Amino acid sequence: MINTDVDGTANHPRRLIGLEAVHNFRDLGGYPTEDGRSTKWRTLFRADGLYRLRGADDMSRVRQLGLKSVIDLRTEREQREQGIFPTDDIEVTFHHLSIVDVTWSDTQTPVFDDEVEFLVWGYRDMLETGSSRFADAMHVLAQTESIPAVFHCAAGKDRTGVLAALLLSSLGVDDAHICADYGLTQDAMRRSIAWSQVHRPELAQRYATIPKAYLAADPRAMQIILTEIAKQYGSVRSFVREIGVTDAAMNALEKLLLEKR
Repeated sequence: MINTDVDGTANHPRRLIGLEAVHNFRDLGGYPTEDGRSTKWRTLFRADGLYRLRGADDMSRVRQLGLKSVIDLRTEREQREQGIFPTDDIEVTFHHLSIVDVTWSDTQTPVFDDEVEFLVWGYRDMLETGSSRFADAMHVLAQTESIPAVFHCAAGKDRTGVLAALLLSSLGVDDAHICADYGLTQDAMRRSIAWSQVHRPELAQRYATIPKAYLAADPRAMQIILTEIAKQYGSVRSFVREIGVTDAAMNALEKLLLEKR
């Protein structure tokens, strides 16, 4: 049975920042926490390929958000080949914090019949090898001068999805809302594929040829990851403390990102 409160919150009309060339730019506001607060609107955003921000309408819409910082979670190769956020046109502090050294497309990955199994494998590996970089990103976001901020990778799905989950769970958002937020990327992937077929045929070709599991965003995978972390560490907040996020940083994140409902 669908929890309509969770579904309605994730699909809030303020959630998606509608852009032409960027398809997964979303506000992380409005999610309730276990202590009766909620995440602030227009404060923290998650996104996909911000290097595609070029059109006047898209640029204007992003300027209106008043961003102070951008955290790019992609690899150096991705940045070289694709470009980065247009820092010459929109003044922000730009942070490059590559979560992984190589992407799934650049290395041999295990073959799984089930997409959820593949994603769980990928996220476990990401948390093991990139944990210090997730911690670094959280420390950046804990600085007053960093907010409002956006963090992103290529599709806004995997690296971005795991960081969003760590942040939201550490702030007290429950698993149901976190997994629902993660699942919104399924619609974003469909938007991205449709756009690429018209505007970026080389990207459309890549979408058509890579394994389907690479494009999946099944909420069940994120739930498995959150459950495993809680089982091993007691809570996600305990896990982020274990990987180096200080109590001072977590307290700062609460002050910056949460408000009374």
